Amino acid sequence: MIFFPAIDLKAGQCVRLVHGDMEQATVFNDDPAAQARAFAEAGCTWLHMVDLDGAFAGKPENADAVAAVLGAVDIKVQLGGGIRDMRTIEGWLERGLERVILGTVAVRDPDLVVAACKAFPGHVALGIDARDGFVAVQGWAEATELKTEELAKRFEDAGAAALIYTDIGRDGAMQGPNLAATLSLADAVDIPVILSGGVSSMDDLKAVIAADKGKLEGVISGRAVYDGRIDPRDAVALLAEAA
Repeated sequence: MIFFPAIDLKAGQCVRLVHGDMEQATVFNDDPAAQARAFAEAGCTWLHMVDLDGAFAGKPENADAVAAVLGAVDIKVQLGGGIRDMRTIEGWLERGLERVILGTVAVRDPDLVVAACKAFPGHVALGIDARDGFVAVQGWAEATELKTEELAKRFEDAGAAALIYTDIGRDGAMQGPNLAATLSLADAVDIPVILSGGVSSMDDLKAVIAADKGKLEGVISGRAVYDGRIDPRDAVALLAEAA
């Protein structure tokens, strides 16, 4: 199982939000490239990045910061936020991203997601962000009446590389992940699932391992890494042992 440390970008800085609220942003590092190097040096093989400004704007807004990260590390990077057309998808993959994460566009333009999965096999992931079991879009600002499993099943045959499931109510709240909902989604679809939201301690990681039974590809954590509750080196080792 892969440990994905998270870098969320707002105005070029590494931040974390609470419940996806842009007004509740805490800056943890003003140098994303240096932060990425620290994660790489800790043994992380993947990095999860989100362009928060881009998610709201509908287009990339932190491209310079992302480019700096890609130039600073050799580990694999996946990025979401404001990626909503084929030109942007292709552009990011050409610049060295391993995966683009498509979220809002999966609801607004599902045909584009299918086309991208087929054009770039292994390099397109779905980002499903949910509040109370229903999908939220546009940087989590807009609720839909679409259930998470319903959306995921639409792309089951498209060849998505992974499905990143975030429980918005748990994200940044340090209350533990919604493991039951994540595993239920993993049972329902034939797409590798990555758990995100609320992973706040090594005990949370151990709970994921105990319940997983080979269903999950990995775990994303942000705030807990920055405030010292999770040591990335220890997390990588723990999840590697569970493989």
